[in-house]
Amino acid sequence: METKLILLDLDETLLHSDKTISDYSAQIFEQCRQRGILVGFCTSRGKPNIIPFEKKINPDICICNGGAVIYRNGNLLHAVSFSIEETRALLKTAGTVCGSDCEITVDTIDKIFWNRHKDKSTDYADNSIYDDFKNFVQPAMKICVQTDDPKKAKEIAQSVPDCDFLPFSDIPWYNFSPASATKESAILILCQNLGISPQEILAFGDDFNDIGMLKLCGKGIAMGNAIPQVKATADDITKTNNEDGAAWYVEKEIFN
Repeated sequence: METKLILLDLDETLLHSDKTISDYSAQIFEQCRQRGILVGFCTSRGKPNIIPFEKKINPDICICNGGAVIYRNGNLLHAVSFSIEETRALLKTAGTVCGSDCEITVDTIDKIFWNRHKDKSTDYADNSIYDDFKNFVQPAMKICVQTDDPKKAKEIAQSVPDCDFLPFSDIPWYNFSPASATKESAILILCQNLGISPQEILAFGDDFNDIGMLKLCGKGIAMGNAIPQVKATADDITKTNNEDGAAWYVEKEIFN
């Protein structure tokens, strides 16, 4: 089936390990758009954290926060979040279960908050705003907690109804989000808006939260550096992110 939309995860997929996008990838995806193929990001990053990459690629679609937020041509199309009460319950439980020194980030629809001023364990968000989360009164699109303990993560998730949680493969953190906020659920909403089928989507990913997306789309491609679970469910495997595997695959399979 003809490809009408290409969806790209960002970290360890479109982005090189140094968090840059090559000129080659930018050129390939601009050619896609010139050919009438829509190009979109589908990432766990929040909107403030993808702005530099939007300047390089100029995507038609942005699915952010792991599926909680959808933008089309810069306009908000869909958003789902924890309530303020659920956000506060998750933050309280995370602090109790993981200790007061545990790093936590909260993505709202337009900002990222972090309970660390400096000495952060990861470079997830350079533009984060400090908050100690003792009196946080905003709904969260997602919450990330520094732990690699699945039992602790489950306890945090169970503090509110309908909460999904997944580990990151490259850092000892867990991501907590509303159960309805997945990449695949966002894609189904987007397909209705665009009037296309998931079968007309080519998607690229590397990590746990990409598995559902790669299964849903007409062709799901694992990066050469993807975790084994992603490679096992993908339709094909391309080169690594540092080898511009997504752009290389598109040039090979679509342009030729």
